[in-house]
Amino acid sequence: MGKRKILMVGLGLIGGSLAKNLAQSNENYIIGYDTNEKTIEYALMNGIIDESCTSVTEAIKDLDFVIIGTPISQTIAIMQKLDKIELDHNVIVTDVSSVKEPIMKTAKSLSNRNITFIGGHPMAGSHKKGITAAKEHLFENAIFVLTPLLNCASEHIEALQQLLKDTKSHFVILHPNEHDEMTGVISHFPHLIASSLVHQAKKWELTHEYIPKLAAGGFRDITRIASSNPEMWQDIFYHNRGKMSQLLADWITEMSELKDLLENNDKNRIISYLQQAKEYRDGLGHKEKGAIPAFHDLYVDIRDQSGAIATVAQLLATEEISINNIEILEIRDGITGVLRLSFPTKNAQLQSYTLLGKHGYEMMIDE
Repeated sequence: MGKRKILMVGLGLIGGSLAKNLAQSNENYIIGYDTNEKTIEYALMNGIIDESCTSVTEAIKDLDFVIIGTPISQTIAIMQKLDKIELDHNVIVTDVSSVKEPIMKTAKSLSNRNITFIGGHPMAGSHKKGITAAKEHLFENAIFVLTPLLNCASEHIEALQQLLKDTKSHFVILHPNEHDEMTGVISHFPHLIASSLVHQAKKWELTHEYIPKLAAGGFRDITRIASSNPEMWQDIFYHNRGKMSQLLADWITEMSELKDLLENNDKNRIISYLQQAKEYRDGLGHKEKGAIPAFHDLYVDIRDQSGAIATVAQLLATEEISINNIEILEIRDGITGVLRLSFPTKNAQLQSYTLLGKHGYEMMIDE
């Protein structure tokens, strides 16, 4: 039996990570397509793909699987192009889009009997982007949503899950509508609100020019996701605009009620409001990855002395612990400062906590 031939269309963070994961198996032969030549060169040089192609419609004629890792509007256009290609065998096609209703509406309109389309959304990401940020373990413990059409044969769903088994994801089958509502609530809407908070701070800077310096701490933390790719998020908001509009209407109503609580100084109801939010937030799952990339942070107290940061970094390097980001939160002459270390996984965070603790560092772990 020959190798499975897989075409990865779009080699950004998600597509590149999937290709990198699939490349670990000797059963797979991966062909890559991307409009960025440097991305293709990097993927070939680093063994992420076995070969590249210049035409998706030509390549599909000799494939078993196609994974489309492009923005939603491009994904729909590619699906429509593939539908017109004459095939002599069945090809399973999937995507990675975070909005499923427009994708599955297009899938229903496909007339090519040799194309089996199964919607997909691996709910994991990173604060970095592009092929250079691709990680083969990016989807480990992540929820991987599948949205097959109602008439999709179970063996095709099983074949796709078998292909993706080394991602070590947790597969969940959802209806496109319920998927889009849930991702709207816990991913798409928070991105929009984070951007609105940044705009509010920007407007107030006209009154208080010191705001950017004060915003360097907690404000930067709660608005991190506002730094995401604007073009990509516009595409997501557009395709999920109905649910986004509904969520905004709900939010406006809730903010109006909260405004009344504040203006009337309803102390007990405000405490109850905050307490309920705290309890729900504290009860959210920790083990599985969610739709928004998690921040596994560790706060380390360090003295203002030469080599203090390098010493911490060296200790972690000796144990081959990877760091996503290092940031100095506050440090003044002769005073203990705070070093925030961000890790790609919870395990790396806990490993670092134990290691630095053995060397006498005082720390706070971010739950």
